[in-house]
Amino acid sequence: MPRRSPSSTPQPGRAETGKAVLHPRNRHTGRYDFPALIAGCPELVEYVILNPYGKQSIDFANPDAVRVFNRALLRQFYGIQHWDIPPGYLCPPVPGRADYLHGLADLLGQNDACAIPRGTAIHALDIGTGANCIYPLIGHREYGWHFTGSDIDTTALASARTIVSANGLAKAIELRQQAAPKHVFKGMVLPEDRFDLTLCNPPFHASQAEASSGSQRKWRNLGKLDPSRKLPALNFGGQAAELWCEGGEAAFVARMAEESVAFAGQVYWFSTLVSKGANVAPLEARLKRLGARQMHTLDMAQGQKKSRFVAWTFLSQTEQASWRAERWAKG
Repeated sequence: MPRRSPSSTPQPGRAETGKAVLHPRNRHTGRYDFPALIAGCPELVEYVILNPYGKQSIDFANPDAVRVFNRALLRQFYGIQHWDIPPGYLCPPVPGRADYLHGLADLLGQNDACAIPRGTAIHALDIGTGANCIYPLIGHREYGWHFTGSDIDTTALASARTIVSANGLAKAIELRQQAAPKHVFKGMVLPEDRFDLTLCNPPFHASQAEASSGSQRKWRNLGKLDPSRKLPALNFGGQAAELWCEGGEAAFVARMAEESVAFAGQVYWFSTLVSKGANVAPLEARLKRLGARQMHTLDMAQGQKKSRFVAWTFLSQTEQASWRAERWAKG
């Protein structure tokens, strides 16, 4: 069930079932329809296997299989006809990324009888958009929002630009390079900008060694499906900046919280994924000290993987109402 901080309210659209599940609007509930996926993306057929239960699946230990599977999902469910990423870059789980966006949509709609604002009047800032550009692609297709994606990696941004251009989305998705890697919002939120929400999938690990150890653990878990499988030595998903930073996730989200204060009047809702549950309480405490008016923490789950996002705002109720009246009415 949704986990809420003391200042938060129940999130529309999620049942209080006692178990975290995909959002009701998530297109990826239930089993995948592989014949339909293959019809839309014929190259997927090369990677379809039967799992130990005799059901169609893909080999999730094969980076090419995961990449093509993502391409098929994006094509079938979101109409993204052209999608690819450079070797070695993060290949995100599409259902989980969609869940984050649906949760944010509920947050935007909570003050208006769950009427989710749609259209390009809603501006979102994706911190660390990556080579995959996944949040802008799904968020625009689902809700019509305008996105600005930021990243420090020139190769990642070049890949994202190729995806945006190939799908005719240049007017809906803007990309900016963060020239100061130690900063999160500075240089990305310009004086004239007003963002209705920010989102981020922060680096999880605190060092390259820790990231490599985590990757090997994932490989071993995947290898349990077939003891004879020879697994690659390196993780296929993620460059250094995507996987780790000094101090790990806890330090990154703390820095994000501290820096958000300077842009309190330019952003309606700040948010970030928090993969490690132990990092939530310190972040909430920090935000309270910094003067956040509201905070929400929402649990999410995909299969055995559990995560959550934390959202906060510095706007008063009156300021929020004025923001909605002035900006969202234009949508």
